[in-house]
Order: sequence, then C-alpha cells, then structure tokens
Amino acid sequence: MDYMKISLEDADKWLKENLNEKRYQHSLGTAECARELAQKFDQDIEKAYIAGLLHDCAKCFSDEKLLEIIDKYLDDVDEDERSNKKTLHAPASCYIAKTVFGVKDAQILSSIRWHTLGKIEMNDFEKIIFLADKIELRTRSDEYRNKITKDLYKKNGLNKAILECYKETIKSLVDRDLKICPLTVEIYNVMEKTINVN
Repeated sequence: MDYMKISLEDADKWLKENLNEKRYQHSLGTAECARELAQKFDQDIEKAYIAGLLHDCAKCFSDEKLLEIIDKYLDDVDEDERSNKKTLHAPASCYIAKTVFGVKDAQILSSIRWHTLGKIEMNDFEKIIFLADKIELRTRSDEYRNKITKDLYKKNGLNKAILECYKETIKSLVDRDLKICPLTVEIYNVMEKTINVN
C-alpha cells in the first residue's frame, strides 16, 4: 500500500534538503528502529518505517515558522505545548507529513503528532514510533538506550519501556530546572499505575 503521495527517494531528498545532517541521520535511525519494532510487535512494517522517517520533518524549521504553521492550520496545540519550543515540531511535522508528503493514514499522522509528549492511551503503533525516536541506533547513546530497552521484550514490555522514557525525561527536566508539562506528569502517573496493576 502507498502511504505517501511521493516516492521514498523524493522523501529522502526533501529530508536531506530540510534537515541538518544529525537530524537526517536520526530520522533514518528512527525509521529503521520503527521497522524493527513493528516486526517484533506485529505492526505494519512499511507504515512504521514511513512514520519514523517523517516524524521530525519540521524539526529544523525556525520557531517562528513552526508557530506560524500552528497558528494558521492547527487547533489541537494547547498553551503548555506552545510554550515549550522543543515540542513545537511535532504538530508541525504532522501537518507537513500530510500536506507535503501526502500522508493520509491516521495512525502515521497521530504517531508523528504525539512522538514527543506522547498521550494517554497510545496504541501499540504510536508507542513504537514514540520509542523508536528515543532508542534508534544512529544518534542515541548506548547508556540511555539500554536503560529504556532492558525490559522491552518481556511481558508488558512496550509499556515498561515507555515508562522508563518518562522517568528519564522527568529526571532530566528536574536536573536542568526546566518546566515539566502537566501532560508528561499525567502520562507518567497513568503508565506507572497500569504497570503496577499488571
């Protein structure tokens, strides 16, 4: 099935032209990791690869351009998300995936939209893209990746790995005296409760 209106070669060319080299390598790494996770967790491999490839397509846009896209075209970005410049690219990337790359698949678009903050009750496909972004082999450190993946292939492994992501994110934000988005705390609490129940 074709999930984009343009070819992979044209998508790759666009990414090379619009991302810096590190972000381009990260996008390839996320696509490769997403494909591997999709195979392990019985999800659509091609779809996962495309979601991983495009998840950061707006990452190198200026903050002004990201806010312009959000203000003109998107109505699901709340003030907490708007106030964090590190998360602006997620909704904008979803918009670019839809308008530039012609992606119509709801799972791909949702996984791109929520790959930074996550959301309550992510489905397995969304969890895979969320995780692939954090643990891909090309630019993420072994130390960080090993913390996240230690229980990934055990019972309830996707949820355990995502909970570890949130733990590491919250620790990092506290260590740097940065604001923690209320949604991050809410998701952490829900995930922690879910895992302890199971």
